[in-house]
Amino acid sequence: MSTGDVRRPNTKLSAKTAASDPPEAEVVDDAPEGGVLPVKKAAARNGTKSTPAQAAKATAAKTTGAKTTAAKATGTKATGTKAAPAKATSTKTTPAKSAARTTRPGARPPAKFAAGGGGKGRKPLAPVRVSQGRNWGPIALFVATGVVAVAIIGIGAFQVIKRDNAPPWTEQAASIDGVHNYLESNPDWFKYDPNVGNHQSGSLTYPSDPPVGGIHNPHWQNCMGDVYTAQIPKEQATHAMEHGAVWIAYRPDLPADQVAELASKVRDVEFMLMSPYPGLDQPISVQTWGYQLKVEKASDGRIDDFISALRKNSSQEPTAGCSGGITDPGTVPLDLPTSG
Repeated sequence: MSTGDVRRPNTKLSAKTAASDPPEAEVVDDAPEGGVLPVKKAAARNGTKSTPAQAAKATAAKTTGAKTTAAKATGTKATGTKAAPAKATSTKTTPAKSAARTTRPGARPPAKFAAGGGGKGRKPLAPVRVSQGRNWGPIALFVATGVVAVAIIGIGAFQVIKRDNAPPWTEQAASIDGVHNYLESNPDWFKYDPNVGNHQSGSLTYPSDPPVGGIHNPHWQNCMGDVYTAQIPKEQATHAMEHGAVWIAYRPDLPADQVAELASKVRDVEFMLMSPYPGLDQPISVQTWGYQLKVEKASDGRIDDFISALRKNSSQEPTAGCSGGITDPGTVPLDLPTSG
């Protein structure tokens, strides 16, 4: 038997109970869920008007729901008829209230919640995209790299064009103020007997001081950017100039800062060497095969012009190198065995 169709059992009540209890409304099959029929409808079926006590009882039935039905069903045990277990007939109060509310004309239907089953939940919010500024770091780096690359290419191209359009080295040398070209003024200094050759051991005397060419020692002074702090044999330095090296000689009392400036022009540069040279008539003397320039200060720009125009160019042996020479300083050349 369902909890929605509860029929009052036909039992005999004692005269005392029947006299004290007011007539109850008949429960029929069309009772709403919860087993309680509205008072007016029940009274109409019995043909009697509802009393205030009956109305109060019906109102209480609305709020108690299935609990009232279960209590009545339990009370039937005294008359000998079994009632449904209380657990089977007990329901939540909320459905009963909902059923009662739906009977009212014009009543608003109960709201459906997503948690109660069936209602639509809250629509998910679309993710908010945060606008970020442009990352200028990589762009700036790319632009800077491009500018540097273009600058390097431009400088390289300029140097190539400048070199290709530069006047011959002899004209560059002639344009340097104070340069002495001994190849023109004293060509005899550079002549030698082919049967003897231009190599000679021992100490030699030269018409210029320092020498700019002529007979020299069979071994050359190493000229791979060597900075000698002591005097070197002039005979070996002359042989280095024959290979195209530029030799910078300076007075031993030249200020240290000027010596350092000269060294910065020589150190680690092929076909360059420098050394102190006592007895100079000028603080600094720069020479190569056949050419000489004397200046007072290391900051004189003509030194750089001299090196640029004549290094490796003014040479009696253009294919000879500067490595493998003598690296020892001294005033007397080393008479080492020669290979011929």
